[in-house]
Amino acid sequence: MPVSHAQSLDAVRARIDAGLDASVDALLELLRIPSVSTDPAYRGETARAAMWVAARLAAAGFTAEAVPTPGHPIVLATHPGPRGAPHLLYYGHYDVQPADPLDLWTSPPFEPVIVDGPHGPRIVARGACDDKGQIMTFIEALAAWRAEHGSLPARVTVLIEGEEESGGPSLGPFLEAHREALRADVCIISDTGMWDVDTPAITTMLRGLLYIEATLHGPSHDLHSGMYGGAVVNPNNALARILGELHDADRRVAIPGFYDQVREPDERQKAQWEALGFDDAAFLASAGLTVGMGERGRSVLERTWSRPTCDVNGMWGGYTGAGAKTVIPAQASAKISCRLVADQDPKVIEKALLGFLDARTPPGCRWTFRHFGGEAAVRVASDSPWIAAASGALEAVYGSPARLIGTGGSIPVVGSLKRLLGIETLLVGFGLDDDRVHSPNEKFERICFERGIHAHAALLAALAAPMSDRAT
Repeated sequence: MPVSHAQSLDAVRARIDAGLDASVDALLELLRIPSVSTDPAYRGETARAAMWVAARLAAAGFTAEAVPTPGHPIVLATHPGPRGAPHLLYYGHYDVQPADPLDLWTSPPFEPVIVDGPHGPRIVARGACDDKGQIMTFIEALAAWRAEHGSLPARVTVLIEGEEESGGPSLGPFLEAHREALRADVCIISDTGMWDVDTPAITTMLRGLLYIEATLHGPSHDLHSGMYGGAVVNPNNALARILGELHDADRRVAIPGFYDQVREPDERQKAQWEALGFDDAAFLASAGLTVGMGERGRSVLERTWSRPTCDVNGMWGGYTGAGAKTVIPAQASAKISCRLVADQDPKVIEKALLGFLDARTPPGCRWTFRHFGGEAAVRVASDSPWIAAASGALEAVYGSPARLIGTGGSIPVVGSLKRLLGIETLLVGFGLDDDRVHSPNEKFERICFERGIHAHAALLAALAAPMSDRAT
């Protein structure tokens, strides 16, 4: 890193420290907006979150707007940089998962609170880690840099969408329509995790995702279970039986052809993962468990990083209210997702999944399906100069080398950016395994938030350096 950049960074980091309480207050303000993208009841609030993010970026000196789409707005913000400097694209999402079940929250999900934990204060709210807290790490770093120096050391574009948690139907067309403006040297995303609270990580492997909703239709209407029970098909019973056949006795997915395209990790990769010293017990404890379960003969890291899955994410049918109502339901539904690994084609897997269900259709029944999209798995080259620069910047902040890791989650935009714009991605996140992402009592450690802001300031300095400096 050139001396001038290091001196600039020192001043920015001092400004970040001075403004940390204000940065936390800003995050709490954003967390109070219930931007649940998948629920039409929150459409207005989701748009309000987009306007809030755009205003925050405008206050930081960006040209920013919340661009309307057929779905939720996409925030697009730009800031010029010095001639010849790299063009950096930052991506994140301001929408959040539904907060259900509400009765499991210790405080209202959209009334953020700060409570004590093993690592100090933690912020508890829906979206605290995924992804509002994480997008605020780079927004606050960019704001501090410009406030200190009046400019940024690189050309920067920020893209914050509002449909990541609901399939992202508007993002692809938006990327196509803004192809030239978004074409950057590298994209930086903070929607992943650290190795532990004191050890940074760069994610180089992401599983893909296929998601459908399957509904099994039986009788033309709900029936009295006394008059019809035992004489007609019960879609609830039939669907439960069919879903129970998705896995065999070794807990492998039983869909024909499901593993045909799966690439096994080589021995070198397995040795690297073994050397990480992953704590299985701590991982299970973060989920409130003491015993793991999954594909027989595979380690936890293999199961979550390099093996595909098929899971039922929700089931319903018939009467689900309080008390008793004796019915044979007319239909039963399930939401089914498959996490995919390298070389699996989402279209091939979807065809195989639907074929598996069709082959088990009870006599007199039929299926209908809703499709929520699919995206292939992603592998990022671990030897790129961008990763080398990021590793050095993270080590300077944390005092320990960044681990190169995989993750079981999916970030579809990574594949879209590569496919549509030819952009590689740096996945540098600040979440922890116990942050309860997508669950009640989601949280983000304040120390992760604070260090994340500092890390992004250091990343900006490192990535803005000329390629000749990064190469040396």
